[in-house]
Amino acid sequence: MAKAGRLLELLEALQSQPSRTGPELARRLGVDVRTVRRDVAALQGLGIPVEAERGPGGGYRLGRGFRMPPLMLTAAEAGTVALALTAGRHQGLEVEAALGKILRVLPDRIGAQVEALEAALSFVARPPGDAAPPEADVLLLLGEAARRGRRVQGRYATAAGEESAREVSPHGVVGHGGRWYVPGFDHGRGELRTFRADRFRALRLGGRGEPAPDGFDAAAHVTRALARVPWAHAVEVLLRTPPETAARRFPPPLAELQPEGRDTVLRMRADSLDWVAGLLAGAECDFVIRRPDALRDAVAALGRRLAAMARG
Repeated sequence: MAKAGRLLELLEALQSQPSRTGPELARRLGVDVRTVRRDVAALQGLGIPVEAERGPGGGYRLGRGFRMPPLMLTAAEAGTVALALTAGRHQGLEVEAALGKILRVLPDRIGAQVEALEAALSFVARPPGDAAPPEADVLLLLGEAARRGRRVQGRYATAAGEESAREVSPHGVVGHGGRWYVPGFDHGRGELRTFRADRFRALRLGGRGEPAPDGFDAAAHVTRALARVPWAHAVEVLLRTPPETAARRFPPPLAELQPEGRDTVLRMRADSLDWVAGLLAGAECDFVIRRPDALRDAVAALGRRLAAMARG
């Protein structure tokens, strides 16, 4: 490992734990204890307050109050990176170490907002569509309001671009195929509604919000709301596997599953049959396409592409 990279890893090790011994640091860095002492001296020479504690239980620690700068990022940029990593974790990516590093160097308020958003965040799989990402500070504010039981105030734009003043109590934030949705109580209309996060303007935190209904599931609510929107294709497929096995590959927010003998009927709506074909390719069971007929062509086309790729 180059010395510059080793110094950064040493600094991260010291920041992630209050105190570490020389042998612990040596094992982590893959060097000897003498090299650790030289690297500590190098950090001290750069003005980083690494304190040496002598004695049997001694070791090294960073001076109280020291924080590693967030890689020349502004607070908002660092918050955006943390938000992206949080989303990656919900999609099954290993981001714990990187997310921990970013959270440790964020200003206290931005860090608290990221943690609040993570607690309010849900994801629902869906075919890729035209992504409409809101500003990171909008998502952070919505997540904070949902976590703390507060309302937000601002303006909201319809699909036609018409804006109106809104006061909403967010009950969660749901990522769905590149779009971000906010189920919440609309105080102006007196009912529970689903909003697109990217359509909020000039958003600010307000007073105490309307509590979510008992047992409210933000992801399920958004799924039901979107199910009422017209889709290009209604899909029905017979999966040659029991429902409990099918559910591991097709969770409830993604598709409706119904037993049929020893098999399972899968029903879902989609804009892209190519995307459905990809899902079926990973089903790990035989299946029979009932509708639409065009899905058979999409599956066959995917099979040809995969065969061509396998041949190199």
